[in-house]
Amino acid sequence: MGSCDCGKLIGIARRQKPRAPMEIVTHVAVAVGGGLEGDHKGLKFPRRGVTLLSREAWTAALEELTDLAGPVPLPWTARRANLLVEGVVLPTARGAIVQAGAVRLEVTDETWPCRRMEQTHPGLLKALAKDARGGVTCRVVEGGVVRTGDEIVIVLRPPTHRPRLPG
Repeated sequence: MGSCDCGKLIGIARRQKPRAPMEIVTHVAVAVGGGLEGDHKGLKFPRRGVTLLSREAWTAALEELTDLAGPVPLPWTARRANLLVEGVVLPTARGAIVQAGAVRLEVTDETWPCRRMEQTHPGLLKALAKDARGGVTCRVVEGGVVRTGDEIVIVLRPPTHRPRLPG
């Protein structure tokens, strides 16, 4: 993947409580110190109140999952991310700034897939763990309303530091 600095918001989802189904919405208020209005995670975990996922990364992960019927048709909401973007490579370095419409987000970490992904489909956890395909977690720096179709701009893309292992 290249490193384009502009893309588009193509999906918004939230869930009211843990393990609840994801609810797709066309627009939502996003608050500083929290996350998406109506989403349970933001207030409890403000440093990772909003999660972003790239459509391209999701598609790449799904391409690794095949069964006897061919590619696995999982919806992006199976990843349980809040915002689905396309046309932009998400920065994974802490401190990166992503503008989503009127909302400004600071990347706090890569989103590491959990065992729920393996329960969703065998092999999904491993497929998402590669190349930061699970997306990124963010804290809200400037709140506002996001809408499907909003422009996504990478305002600040610090270098990504990978630990060098001996040998």
